[in-house]
Amino acid sequence: MKIALLARNPELYSHKRLVEAAQARGHEIEVINTLRCYMNITSHRPELRYKGEKVSGFDAVIPRIGASITFYGLAVLRQFEMMGVYTLNESVAIGRSRDKLRSLQLLSRAGIGLPVTAFAYDTNRIDEILDIVGGEPVIIKLLEGTQGIGVVLGETRSSARSVIEAFRGAKVNILVQEYIKEAGGTDLRCLVIGGKVVAAMKRQGAPGDFRSNLHRGGSAKSVKITPEERSTAIRAAKVMGLNVAGVDMLRSNHGPVVMEVNSSPGLEGVEKATGMDVAGKIIEFLEHEAAHGNTRTKGKG
Repeated sequence: MKIALLARNPELYSHKRLVEAAQARGHEIEVINTLRCYMNITSHRPELRYKGEKVSGFDAVIPRIGASITFYGLAVLRQFEMMGVYTLNESVAIGRSRDKLRSLQLLSRAGIGLPVTAFAYDTNRIDEILDIVGGEPVIIKLLEGTQGIGVVLGETRSSARSVIEAFRGAKVNILVQEYIKEAGGTDLRCLVIGGKVVAAMKRQGAPGDFRSNLHRGGSAKSVKITPEERSTAIRAAKVMGLNVAGVDMLRSNHGPVVMEVNSSPGLEGVEKATGMDVAGKIIEFLEHEAAHGNTRTKGKG
């Protein structure tokens, strides 16, 4: 099988592991820089070009699109889809998961546990927003944030009000969420592949930091999840329509609550914490699905 790895940095751990896993299983894999692709959008003959050459002969593509280039990355991925190439995660599903507000609305509709969340444009409604979320502290998130960047803890009502006013003054969109105190600065990352949780880790924030992201200095270890947590992770990935997803959850007093569904989950933390060959499982899934030409987008919304 000939595989395209759509990624800008071939030196990242996740990308090197995917290349190694594909080659170990006898496949040809090429790393294609997303931003160096360009398209010929023509009736009946859609083309994708890379470094002046026509892109052709690929059986499958693994999209590893950075959040900062989502718009262009999805355009390139759609062109692969128009050419009939199987995509590990489809463009519609990735776009769905990248929109934090939309993804929460879809998860809510499906009855999946979520932290109480408020969203508004009018800063004159700050007190009403805080009343909806209830209690102190609260979490304030940039809709466009990633890897813990743009996530602020409003410890008191007045500090939360100041942060919200500052963000809205900068013309950025934010969510306000309840703070799950009982989680104790930890969260769960479940790796879902093809409707199964293949690995799970518990992440702990760095000392003094309520965020558990490994990019922010947090630590991780393997964890045994409950049947309810497993079901929640699988359902969340399915609602997004993602074949491969990292589902981030908190353990609350009323059960697991989903914080985010990541369409390009990093592999380093989960592989080192659990000892699982996640990259190999991704390639194995790709082999089976691409062989059957399963290119229809799953999920709704």
